[in-house]
Amino acid sequence: MAADPGEQPGRSGGLKAAIVPVTPFQQNCTLIWDEQSKAGAIVDPGGDVDRIQAAVAQVGITVEKIILTHGHIDHAGGAADLRDALGVPVEGPHEADAFLLAGLEAQGRSYGMPARAIVPDRWLEEGDEVEVAGHRFSVLHCPGHSPGSVVLFNAAMRLALVGDVLFRGSIGRTDFPYGDHDALIQAIKGKLLPLGDDVTFVCGHGPTSSIGAERASNPFII
Repeated sequence: MAADPGEQPGRSGGLKAAIVPVTPFQQNCTLIWDEQSKAGAIVDPGGDVDRIQAAVAQVGITVEKIILTHGHIDHAGGAADLRDALGVPVEGPHEADAFLLAGLEAQGRSYGMPARAIVPDRWLEEGDEVEVAGHRFSVLHCPGHSPGSVVLFNAAMRLALVGDVLFRGSIGRTDFPYGDHDALIQAIKGKLLPLGDDVTFVCGHGPTSSIGAERASNPFII
């Protein structure tokens, strides 16, 4: 059944974005594309690859690449199958999450979700840029939830893709053996909040929000 792309946080003109909830974790797989060319990318295909492909067809975009914000099963579990199906490169996350991507099959067994290990075509580092249909996203390495979590920021559209670093009213879990609460808070306060209150962000789960709203009300960072 074709997936409903759901809410579209992208502003008129330039980039558009649509959310496709996937996996039992209801992870926000995000389609992002150029409004004129219809070229774009798939961000964090955690699973339900058929559903994602149906949403791509519904929106009518040409996928140029797959982007991963980090290596957890609900964000990366469908990446290998989708790369095979579409024949496009995978970019991200930071190489510090290599062990998570290598262990995707084991992660999948733990949660009853099929998954395959994957090695991205390109690891991302702080200061890199990712291009989506001619639009440039700056890469911010924001460890804490996972060692290799990255955030992608498009300054022109005032739009960020933050994975599980920051949520509306919350932050990413850090109770994993490799989690680091202090590092996550430092990344949010030192890298995300300075982007500006007008920045809208798409997070890995739940509704979108803005930097300004979180600066004012998020109990973990105020």
